[in-house]
Amino acid sequence: MTNLHDQNLKKLALAVIKTETDAVSALVSRIDDDFVKACHLMLNCKGRVVVTGMGKSGHIAGKIAATLASTGTPAFFVHPGEASHGDLGMITQQDVVLALSNSGETGEVLTILPIIKRLDIPFIAMTGNPVSSLASFATVHLDASVKQEACPLGLAPTASTTAALVMGDALAVSLLEAKGFSRDDFAMSHPGGSLGKRLLLMVSDIMHSGKEVPAVSDDALVTDALLEMTEKKLGMTAIIDDDKQVHGVFTDGDLRRMLGKDVDVQAAKITEVMTSCCTVIRADILAAEAMKIMQQKKINALLVVDQDKSLVGALNMHDLVRAGIV
Repeated sequence: MTNLHDQNLKKLALAVIKTETDAVSALVSRIDDDFVKACHLMLNCKGRVVVTGMGKSGHIAGKIAATLASTGTPAFFVHPGEASHGDLGMITQQDVVLALSNSGETGEVLTILPIIKRLDIPFIAMTGNPVSSLASFATVHLDASVKQEACPLGLAPTASTTAALVMGDALAVSLLEAKGFSRDDFAMSHPGGSLGKRLLLMVSDIMHSGKEVPAVSDDALVTDALLEMTEKKLGMTAIIDDDKQVHGVFTDGDLRRMLGKDVDVQAAKITEVMTSCCTVIRADILAAEAMKIMQQKKINALLVVDQDKSLVGALNMHDLVRAGIV
């Protein structure tokens, strides 16, 4: 094994990045009428975009299919080798096929072309060879050719797969914009991720309600509030009237400030030491918005009220952490 000096390793890495950067930059001039036609074919597709490719191109095709599907264009990957052994049944006349092949001569992809032609399915080819068999057959050809691979042997797909991936991203994002795909739409297809939770989870989904909400009446003593806080374990308690209207909140911070003053804990009324102008939120706002309010106000808990400003729930930072918002 050849021993390389650290500086040589850095030099090689920079050469790879430069080669791949050049390959991506070359795509700018290829965002042309053919690219627009490909977008229209996918926008008008009544079925799904079926993405296929073999080897490294297959890996990139799978990523493109996943990106399309998650940004509002229904899509899935079909392995070309399996397609000729039954998986062609997954492709319908309502679909559009997007095939990736750097050479444009991949045998497994060429094998399924007669069936695609017989079904009259729109076919988009993304290749590195504009005069290849796939390019010639295609309804639309996208040129993803590169001057050279980043691999010094010129063999391992490197710059070519990067260029294909970027072209696929360009398609996906263009379609996203054309369809008016929103952040809420994205969240609907990513409910399990942190972004989905931020965009979908409401305060009502994670707040404490009913008997879990710490609250004392406005004629209660400080000792009553302390017992309520200890039992409910949210680090605060609401102070409410008979109609559940919020008059204030008493928190751990209020307790610490009170202990620094000459206050008779046993005799003092909670209204004497509570925070009267407290921040409240509605149950129908995003939990992420509640987190933003807590951060801006530098507080760790919020009371939740309804449209009549009556107490309906409570929320603290720990709830947001457990829900994956923080």
